Amino acid sequence: MSDDYLYMARALRLAAKGMYSTTPNPRVGCVIVRDGNIVSQGWHERAGKAHAEVIAIESAGDAARGATVYVTLEPCSHQGRTGPCADALVRAGVGRVVVAMQDPNPQVSGAGIKRLRDAGIAVVCGVLESQARELNIGYVSRMTRGRPWMRVKIASGIDGKTSLENGASQWITSEEARRDAHRWRARSCAIMTGIGTLTSDDPRLTVRNVETSRQPLRVVVDSWLRIPLGSKIFEGGGVLVATANDDVKKIQQITDLGAEVVVVPDQQGKVDLGELAALLAKRGINEVLVEAGINLHSALWRAGVIDELLIYYAPKLLGDRGRGMFDLGNLGDMDAVPALEIEELRQVGPDLRILARLKS
Repeated sequence: MSDDYLYMARALRLAAKGMYSTTPNPRVGCVIVRDGNIVSQGWHERAGKAHAEVIAIESAGDAARGATVYVTLEPCSHQGRTGPCADALVRAGVGRVVVAMQDPNPQVSGAGIKRLRDAGIAVVCGVLESQARELNIGYVSRMTRGRPWMRVKIASGIDGKTSLENGASQWITSEEARRDAHRWRARSCAIMTGIGTLTSDDPRLTVRNVETSRQPLRVVVDSWLRIPLGSKIFEGGGVLVATANDDVKKIQQITDLGAEVVVVPDQQGKVDLGELAALLAKRGINEVLVEAGINLHSALWRAGVIDELLIYYAPKLLGDRGRGMFDLGNLGDMDAVPALEIEELRQVGPDLRILARLKS
């Protein structure tokens, strides 16, 4: 039915209201329609609060009986912090449920839809599925691959250089681009940086100029625990330092500042970035925004955990001696050049923002 797409689009817009707040849960929206009229709607705000379907059902009351429900993700079928949404829909006596996508969570995957159908409720699945997946790309990654969706944010001149030869990089891009980048911070569950960026710029890596109820976890990759104890990043808590160094004294000094330290060495005595990504996923981290320099960028690339690049190109030339985005080694021919797909191209102030995804 053509109306299915219209109402599902509305449900997706509702789900997007949880962009900055639902982690580790997915962003979900719900619309209930009866006799061609919207009788209620809801969206999931944050973990522990009512799910979108429950909010919409309670708002609809008796009008939910026999109605069509549009929900952006398969209704849950298990008991978590809240009860199963599939059961709530059955009790409400709805007549039909249209689902954008099946839940990739193994605890749910298909079971919610089965419960509805077993109760005699008609179910349609796959309406605006690609849009629903994109909205929860990190959640899907965590559930299906056991690691977060990793997005590398880069600010550069139009010649692809991220700093001058001497390392100076503030500010390459405009204030508009920096404000825009904070929205990407706000939607992320964690912001990752390397020890080089931390010691040279001393960033806080907090979300500013965006209304949000939470701050992302801040992750510092520091193989040898060189992090200065007076770093601004320790202000406000919510810091994880990933290292390959098991120096008990330095670890205690860092934990005394309210941060957590995880020791995840690889065979070269550096941080095992693949293991770190898996560890973050186990902690419910869906999306990671990397704000670092060429060294960590390159190490993440070699570890195979980067999914897409968020690049802000400023209309400036930094020169051939400036630092680049990645060290990809000696690429002998064009067949060895990594391929990307441009997902989005947009002007932000005087700058150009490109979202480019690695080809699978």
